[in-house]
Amino acid sequence: MTAMSCSNPSADIRPRAGTEQGLYLHVPFCLRKCPYCAFFSVTAGPGLMGRYAAALILQLGRMAAGAAGERPVATVFFGGGTPSLLPTRELAGLLRECRARFRVAADSEISIEVNPATVAAADLHLLRRAGFNRLSVGVQSFNDGELARIGRPHTAAAAGAVIRAARDAGFDNINIDLMFGLPAQTAADFRHTLRAGLEFSPEHLAVYELTVEEGTPFAGLAARGRLDLPPEEVVLEMMAAAEEETGRAGMRRYEISNYARPGRECRHNINYWRNGLYVGLGAGAVSHIGGRRYAAVRDVEGYCRRVEAGQEPWDEVEELDPEARFRETVIMGLRMTAGVPVCDLERRFGLNPVSYYGPTLRRLAEQELIIAEDGFLRLTPLGLRVANRVMADLV
Repeated sequence: MTAMSCSNPSADIRPRAGTEQGLYLHVPFCLRKCPYCAFFSVTAGPGLMGRYAAALILQLGRMAAGAAGERPVATVFFGGGTPSLLPTRELAGLLRECRARFRVAADSEISIEVNPATVAAADLHLLRRAGFNRLSVGVQSFNDGELARIGRPHTAAAAGAVIRAARDAGFDNINIDLMFGLPAQTAADFRHTLRAGLEFSPEHLAVYELTVEEGTPFAGLAARGRLDLPPEEVVLEMMAAAEEETGRAGMRRYEISNYARPGRECRHNINYWRNGLYVGLGAGAVSHIGGRRYAAVRDVEGYCRRVEAGQEPWDEVEELDPEARFRETVIMGLRMTAGVPVCDLERRFGLNPVSYYGPTLRRLAEQELIIAEDGFLRLTPLGLRVANRVMADLV
């Protein structure tokens, strides 16, 4: 594998990073903690949720008054946790504040995650009228037995009803989250879930393999030999099924775990994978601004106390030197099937990834896991299947 010349600017076919930013609001509340989940989330009553929403508005105003408020916002994402646990009026009010304080673009992508167990048809109509234009529905499976085994509080029928109600409410950009590699799941089971989801003609499908995370109830079950996970060859069959079924439905894989119809890729997540700038609001949220990464305290009451007292909520601030940002940009960008544009990396960081990773890339190329062509460094289809292994070699 030889280094690429950057004399041909047409090799870089994507917009350069850094002209816009994303805005993320973390709503960490859940009905109950799913046994596989390692994300920061808590259960809480309406009093704490109202206090938290008020603290979000305070932090939002302070962030907008600083350097973060000077850059236009291309995407807004309400994630969790379960954002749909907050009253719809609170969610609408938070979005109004985002638009009032930040320079949110007229064509911005504004997403919200919902749990089928915590959102009603009337809520969906209100969310759409408030300005949310992309809905992400946490279905995970269309098999009631699987949903019970992974601790999800809804049924397949409830999930379908929410998706239909979202269409009726005017959402024309819907993502469905699905999981595979679940306890006792077969390849045929997962193919059934895929087909059931695709019958709703979603614009986007996110398909995640179950990962047993340290500290979760599933990790405890696995340690005691009580978690019946499918073997690797069955998991690979499931991955192949996702590629086949989405392809038949007119979707394209654009990231390791994400499929979309043309033009419906998640712009907010693409900004993450390009290592772009983003402002994170809320307990446990992370921001990437001005060469630094800020992580807020992972404690809802602690977050509220700090913000109410006029203090910064950061638990950690990391200064990112150019080489560290370069490596992160390569590793995250390789998650996308388009890969990373070599010339753009050279312009941003003064480093060529083919030269920088030299022997490692040559070995990965010989194993047919990675390829450099048309100005991009990208994973091969085989490399996408073992992406975690490839990324570990490049860290």
